[in-house]
Amino acid sequence: MTEIAAAADRIQRRSARPRVGFLGVGWIGRHRMQAMLESGMVEATAICDPSPEMAMEAQKLAPDALIVPSLDALLDLSLDGLVIATPSALHAQQAIEAAQRGVAVFCQKPLGRTRSEVEAVVDAARAADRLLCIDLSYRHTAGMRLVRELVRSEAIGRVFAADLTFHNAYGPDKAWFYDKALSGGGCVMDLGIHLADLALWTLDHPQVDAVESTLFREGRPVSPESGEVEDFAAATITLTTGVVVRLICSWRLHAGREAVISANFYGTKGGAALHNVNGSFYDFVAEHYRGTQTEVLSSPPDAWGGRAAVDWARRLAAGGTYDSECEELIAVSALLDRIYGNTSDHSP
Repeated sequence: MTEIAAAADRIQRRSARPRVGFLGVGWIGRHRMQAMLESGMVEATAICDPSPEMAMEAQKLAPDALIVPSLDALLDLSLDGLVIATPSALHAQQAIEAAQRGVAVFCQKPLGRTRSEVEAVVDAARAADRLLCIDLSYRHTAGMRLVRELVRSEAIGRVFAADLTFHNAYGPDKAWFYDKALSGGGCVMDLGIHLADLALWTLDHPQVDAVESTLFREGRPVSPESGEVEDFAAATITLTTGVVVRLICSWRLHAGREAVISANFYGTKGGAALHNVNGSFYDFVAEHYRGTQTEVLSSPPDAWGGRAAVDWARRLAAGGTYDSECEELIAVSALLDRIYGNTSDHSP
C-alpha cells in the first residue's frame, strides 16, 4: 500500500461518512467544500489543485485531507464522491473518469460545453449507477423555490411569457473564460446557463420549439464560426406549450450597478418574480404580482450559496445512486447549443 493510500485508509477508519475528493479549490471550490464540511455529511479525504497555494488554503478547512497531484491520484483513493471545480473544458472528461471508477460527482456548471458532452457524462453516471449533480445554485434560493411553486400551482394562471436577466458588471478574471475551446462560450455559458435552467425547471421542462438569438462582443455581432466569446447575448425562445421566454445576459454591461439578476413569469391571473436587491449578487426578493399589487414572498437574508452542494452531500450520505433528474441537464445544454447556433462538437 502506498503512503497516500495508507493515509487515506486511516481517514476512512476514523469516519463512516462518505469519502470525498475535491478537484479544483479556487474560490468557488473552497466555498462548496466548506459548505459540505460544515453540513457534517461527508469527509474530505483529498484535495487536488494545480496551485499549491490554493491546495494548502483548502487544506485549512480539512487539516487531515491529503494533497495529491492529479485526478488519477484522487481516484486511486477509492473515493465515494468527487467535487469538480476546474475549467469548463475539463468537466466532462473528469466526470466521466470518476463515474467509470464508481465515484459519484458534484460538478460546477457547465457539466459540458455541448449537449453531446453532457449526454456522455449522464450516460457514464447511468451506467455506473452513481449520483450526478451540477451546481445550478439559483434553484436553491428560497425565493426561486416560492416562484416555482406559484407557477406550478397555477396561482398566477396560465403562464404565457417569461423574462430572465443576468448582467454582471465585471466579467471573469481568468483568461480561460475568453478562450472558446476552454470555456465553450462567453456570458451565455457562464451566466445564461442559470437563466435557461431556471426557465425550464420552473415551467416543468417543456420542449423547445424555436430559438432566435443575437450575440455581441464589445458591441459587435459575433458569429458561431468566429471563435470569439460573447459578452452580451439576447435570445427569444418559443416553447411547445406556447410560452415565450426571453433571456438576456452580459459581462461588463454599463447597468449602473454590480449585477442585475431577475426571473419574471407572467400568467393570465398574475405574475411571479425573483430579483436581486440593490445590485447584490447574493440578496434576492421574491414577489407575487396581481395587477398593480405586489406581495413580498421572501427577502434577505438567505444563505443559499452552498445549498446545492449540501444537497448532493446529503443524498450521497443517504446512499443515493443515479437519479434520472440529472437528464434535465441535457435539455439545458441543448438550449445553449441552439442559442449559440453550435455546429462544432468537443465530445470527450
